Amino acid sequence: MIVLIVTLTINPAIDRTITTDRLVFEDRTYILENTESAGGRGINASRVLHSFGAATFALATAGGDAGRRFERYLQKCGFPFELVPIASEIRTNLAISDRQGLTIKLNELGPELRPEEVARIEAAVLRRLDSAEWLMLCGSLPPGVPDSFYASLIRMAHERGVKTLLDTDGPPLRAGIAAGPTVVTPNQQEAERLLETALVTRTHALRAAERIRRMGAVSVVLSLGSQGAVGAFPDGVFEAVPPPVQAVCPIGAGDALAAAFVWACRQGSDSVDALRWAVAAGTASATLPGVRFASLAETRAIYKGVETRRIWEPSASGQNDR
Repeated sequence: MIVLIVTLTINPAIDRTITTDRLVFEDRTYILENTESAGGRGINASRVLHSFGAATFALATAGGDAGRRFERYLQKCGFPFELVPIASEIRTNLAISDRQGLTIKLNELGPELRPEEVARIEAAVLRRLDSAEWLMLCGSLPPGVPDSFYASLIRMAHERGVKTLLDTDGPPLRAGIAAGPTVVTPNQQEAERLLETALVTRTHALRAAERIRRMGAVSVVLSLGSQGAVGAFPDGVFEAVPPPVQAVCPIGAGDALAAAFVWACRQGSDSVDALRWAVAAGTASATLPGVRFASLAETRAIYKGVETRRIWEPSASGQNDR
């Protein structure tokens, strides 16, 4: 079977999500729901892709009692996966949301990986590239993994004609962009850290997306939360603005955005239409309680109300499409 979209989650987690009636300081609040699931950006992306009907294969690490629970949760997701065993316990992340959409997210750093474990993960990715059209590199790198890890995988994927999406933060994001990913999908905070500047206005965000593209990425989708997203592509800079919605829980909306962009590209959409689908998926998922992801039907309903427009023509950046 040809696997079209491979996701990598090198720093997965048990995601514990608590929904409360309200989040306030110095007063009690009541827990309405408490759930656990297999988490990590790549795992979430595979969930969305699978629900949209795309063929996806998830690669992740697993270790300890949490890793065994992680595997049991994954087995219920419906898509194929491979877990690379590691010696240490994988992390547990905690998210607390209230019914008004206020969210607090507390993430552990993750276990330190040994060099031989990193090598096994790289080998697992390489085994899957021959049957992949896209490789999605998602989430943080745990301690012990070099900042250049994603960059190396991007170069290996390009050598095999596989398109790449990079969704990470900090030094791995900077190094990965320099390797020339097909698309990079930072959110506003990640872009601000990358560029070492605040993005206060829409113009700031538009120029930031083009700056990131000039750093090496072929395309950039800069997520702005409830304000939509900016896309910097070889044919120009665009913005996509969603219709007004009532956000309930924004956790995972960025993962849905990244997955929907790749899904739309696989469906034959051009970059601007893929941007529109991406914003629709992120927006629709943010309207759901807990860490839940919108179905294709729910995403399509929002897609109809997403407006896109070209902001300016492409500039001479000297980049080649990949």
